[in-house]
Amino acid sequence: MEHIFQQGSKPVSPTFLMLHGTGGNERDLLPLAAHIDPSASVLSVRGNILENGMPRFFKRLAEGVFDMEDLEFRTKELYDFIDHASLKYGFDRSNVIAIGYSNGANIAGNLLFTYADALKGAILHHPMVPNRETELPDLSGTPVFIAAGTNDPICPAEESTDLQQFLQNAGAKVDLHWESHGHQLTMSEVEAAKAWYSKL
Repeated sequence: MEHIFQQGSKPVSPTFLMLHGTGGNERDLLPLAAHIDPSASVLSVRGNILENGMPRFFKRLAEGVFDMEDLEFRTKELYDFIDHASLKYGFDRSNVIAIGYSNGANIAGNLLFTYADALKGAILHHPMVPNRETELPDLSGTPVFIAAGTNDPICPAEESTDLQQFLQNAGAKVDLHWESHGHQLTMSEVEAAKAWYSKL
């Protein structure tokens, strides 16, 4: 997978797995990582799917309708890629925190829905429930921050509250932060994510 790796300044700091939204690339969210924790390592990945020339992490059948077979395949592809990258770059595989926006947040969410050991934690900006038909692994104590829009036209508010419920039922510790700027990734929600992260 196309990606950028930046070595952090503190070995104890996590590696941020940065996952862009539709039409983005591996450079989009680098400023977010630097803002939330400048000492962290960064593995920023570009989605392998193109939709009308726009990179994504998995296919969809329509707006808000995921291609579940492709989602499963691409989630395993990303999981395996993190394993490979941890060996190549020498970061701690058990200390990876995903930061995703929109489509990137959805595949990060599906990593949590699929694998107990995929992520140490996650910051999900404007995610949806990736899969309502699956049994989640034990996520006891896994910290997750969700930033959602009360008036998000792409990701309805109940998607965020449902996602919170799914994750909490699996044992995750979920903080849900609300904004009212539609589907935009705002500086105020990034600040809220930073404040949440600083307490981990």
